[in-house]
Amino acid sequence: MTKHESQSSKRPTAAVGVVVFRDDRVLLVRRGQAPSCGLWAVPGGAVEAGETLAAAAEREVREETGVIVKAREPVHAFDVISRGTGGEVEHHYVVVDLFADYVGGEPVAGDDAAEAAWVDVEEIGVLAVSEETARLVRRLHGTRRNG
Repeated sequence: MTKHESQSSKRPTAAVGVVVFRDDRVLLVRRGQAPSCGLWAVPGGAVEAGETLAAAAEREVREETGVIVKAREPVHAFDVISRGTGGEVEHHYVVVDLFADYVGGEPVAGDDAAEAAWVDVEEIGVLAVSEETARLVRRLHGTRRNG
């Protein structure tokens, strides 16, 4: 999520994740801020008021990696909820992952990403990545190859 977001409200924040492949590699970023600081994930972030999911996906990938994509259909949805020591909600994101087609550019970390890279799908388990992200990437990569 981006540095300009606020969690002052306890309402969930709508967010996107973007799954984009280039050959047998997937575009990933290493998160530089909470939540999930230090973990590798698909690029993404908060949807701004008046912005469509597709527009948010394309903007977030560009801001975090410099890569240009064309967003397609949603492929997955989930919640990210983190709680403080007293059980209070610190972050709640409702994330919709979208598929996207690679258009151009090479990854360079930007915005709140500490790193950005094309990662071979077969090597995704070597990185610090959530099991949910690993399953999603493997499932979609298999669909691409078989479809």
